[in-house]
Amino acid sequence: MRIEFAPLHVPLRRRLQTAAVLQWIFSFLALAQCCLAAFILLLVSDWWTVSLLYAGWLWLDWDTPSSGGRRSQWVRSWTVWEHFRDYFPLKLIKTVDLDPTKNYIFGFHPHGVLVAGGFGNFCTEATGFSRLFPGLRPHLLMLPFWFRVPFFRDYIMCGGLVSSSKASLSHLISQPEGGNVAVIAVGGASEALDARPGSLTLQVRSRKGFIKLALKHGAQLVPVFSFGENELFDQMENPAGSSLRRLQNRLQSIMGVAVPLFHARGVFQYSFGLIPYRRPIHTVVGKPIPVVQNPSPSSEDIKGLHQVYLENLTELFEHHKLTFGLDEDQHLTFT
Repeated sequence: MRIEFAPLHVPLRRRLQTAAVLQWIFSFLALAQCCLAAFILLLVSDWWTVSLLYAGWLWLDWDTPSSGGRRSQWVRSWTVWEHFRDYFPLKLIKTVDLDPTKNYIFGFHPHGVLVAGGFGNFCTEATGFSRLFPGLRPHLLMLPFWFRVPFFRDYIMCGGLVSSSKASLSHLISQPEGGNVAVIAVGGASEALDARPGSLTLQVRSRKGFIKLALKHGAQLVPVFSFGENELFDQMENPAGSSLRRLQNRLQSIMGVAVPLFHARGVFQYSFGLIPYRRPIHTVVGKPIPVVQNPSPSSEDIKGLHQVYLENLTELFEHHKLTFGLDEDQHLTFT
């Protein structure tokens, strides 16, 4: 295989952008393991008291990821996230104003391999969320498993990440003062296994839990589509029924996380590696769907609102697809 190396004289700004994305990839794929190893090494070293003190803190702080988290505006405003934004580049697009006295559930689509658009737009201020939506606080929901890892949990909460448990979502959207935005990658980990360039298949037909909670608490539903999210990585062929897909599904059922075998480019060459391609991402926030609070929604209520949500998501996609480089004959497929 012929390797295409990066030119030697790359502008410093592009080097900084690549470095910013590299640290993000490291954080996503390896930082949790490093944090766990550091905790264990401290425990068996002369500094074992540090681990014991942290374990006590962890016990006292155990419910924080399910109670709104502990965001840090300082971390969300780091300069590194601006370089991360400019790498793709990444842009957040508002279609309507949102009332800061209400709570919202943003349904983020598609999941992509690593939810790059979801992270960049809602866990940092690089694309100007607070400027575009004053008075609103975004919280990206993440699998509860990650909030059990020492040190790592504290870092990811700084960006506004919270547990994706039912209790966590209920806490966010039940606050009477409003202003909370719960961002859910609706397709979940299983959708990541289908994330590849050109894919427009969304796993959403059976995902109705967030619809039920929106009804119970009266939270407004907002469809969000991230154009370009699936263009960042290639993935090994794993069609439904293949041996690889069966193995991936099995691992997901055991660990709770998907294991997509993805690849893209490297740091100093463009032929292979885990760094995403430089592809523009345009994350479009649609208009809210009014939801009347119903403490005991019936299955028909849930089904009806779910259908309205799918119609609004389709309308959002169709309205913007030509603007962001898709063809007229390209449409969403719901599974």
